[in-house]
Amino acid sequence: MSVREERQFDVVMVGAGIMSATVATLLHLLDPDLRIAIVERLNDCAQESSMAWNNAGTGHAANCELNYTPQRPDGSVDITEALQVNTEFDLSRQLWAHLVEAGAVPDAGEFLHACPHMSFVWGEQNVTFLKSRHAAMSAHHCYRGMAYSEDPGEIATWVPLVMEGRDPAQRIAATRMETGTDVDYGALTHRLIADLRAKGVSVFYDQHVTAVDRKDSGWSLVSRDTLKGSVQAVSGRFLFIGAGGAAIELLQKSGIPEAVGYAGFPVSGIWLRCDVDALASQHHAKVYGKAASGSPPMSVPHLDTRIIDGRRSLLFGPYAGFSTRFLKHGSPGDLFESIRAGNIIPLLDVAKDNIALEEYLLDEVFQTHRVQFEALKAFFPQAQPQDWEVQMAGQRVQIIKPNSGDYGGSLKFGTELVVCEDRSLAALLGASPGASTAASVALELVKTCFADRLTESRWLPKIRQVFPTFGIDLAVDEEACLASRARTAAVLGIVDINR
Repeated sequence: MSVREERQFDVVMVGAGIMSATVATLLHLLDPDLRIAIVERLNDCAQESSMAWNNAGTGHAANCELNYTPQRPDGSVDITEALQVNTEFDLSRQLWAHLVEAGAVPDAGEFLHACPHMSFVWGEQNVTFLKSRHAAMSAHHCYRGMAYSEDPGEIATWVPLVMEGRDPAQRIAATRMETGTDVDYGALTHRLIADLRAKGVSVFYDQHVTAVDRKDSGWSLVSRDTLKGSVQAVSGRFLFIGAGGAAIELLQKSGIPEAVGYAGFPVSGIWLRCDVDALASQHHAKVYGKAASGSPPMSVPHLDTRIIDGRRSLLFGPYAGFSTRFLKHGSPGDLFESIRAGNIIPLLDVAKDNIALEEYLLDEVFQTHRVQFEALKAFFPQAQPQDWEVQMAGQRVQIIKPNSGDYGGSLKFGTELVVCEDRSLAALLGASPGASTAASVALELVKTCFADRLTESRWLPKIRQVFPTFGIDLAVDEEACLASRARTAAVLGIVDINR
């Protein structure tokens, strides 16, 4: 089948989720004359992991996620990773505040709501850990205002559903950050894409990318229309692959040496969802517990308030599982088709070193609904089955990264930007905290791939407008951190940590 005449752009992006929408938004702010195209396989934006019901909607600031604060052998708690995630979310807040002030996002309430973030544990050992964690975090300015309690009565005022019907003899503890948020990343993506299209960015839906080829001036993409079967080609001097789980396949198609050895490990999951107004109205928090031994970070159980399309619901989970799909709307053959000669050994190495994770996922796959519901009742003792329905979660593809210096590999959680040597292509791999750090990823991409434009005569002044704390370490500079949070909270309508 013949290919239509190739359309030329400065920047081409694959995937119309929160990542591409954020990167495109930042690039357009920095240079409105850039010709940008976004190519998406589905018929709308934000249909995979960015879609509201496919993720937890937590504005990940490492307030409540216990996996970001590991315990050292001496019993102390390391908050290094938590501070990194926490201050990366500040960049998202700064970008969103700028867009609200510029009128690109008329109302932050379309996608962002104040929602306290809580950690909740039971058992002597876990209570001791949480108390140590609170001591380490509350001493730092980034976590000013973090409350701690072991008092059932006080915790009941925070989250009544969690405490009603609970054994009064059970030892419990909780922390609470009032400054937390619930984010509808699907609604935000739709708003960003609509604004980009209104400003001249081209968005091509129903386009399945079949070829990624290097050209002298950049990259050429060939795609097939999934509805009409026609074939089109677009080219750009810079290519961003932000296609979620499909990024592995597209990175491999590019043929860049930096892609050799990378592989993906897919993790599926489900939620339990409650739309009963009488229950949802009684719970206003995202309550995170401790992960089961051997479980991946995105499987930390939590009972969440969700506000989607103006309606409040409850979400519990996720229950992890295993699927060979790399996308929720993907193919069962995705995992097998991603296997290459260069990544077989890293895959086998990770399989050998992660037996506990594999056993955990198998157990989750074969769990009965009764066992799943018992996990919910550990958070909500009086939960009733008839009030909850199953909601499929989005697919998460964890990174298997080749080790430097040997042929093995390591399983990596989080996200990673893979960039080719001449900086003309960047691909984002990985999952959580993903969407919450989209602005941080976009800024990293700009600093890495467009370094020559970060000058006083070009992009630096605008970057400082969008990110007023650019170049400042908010984990170190208390004054700048608190001032930034006060400003963005006022613009976005969320709780100020200084209050």
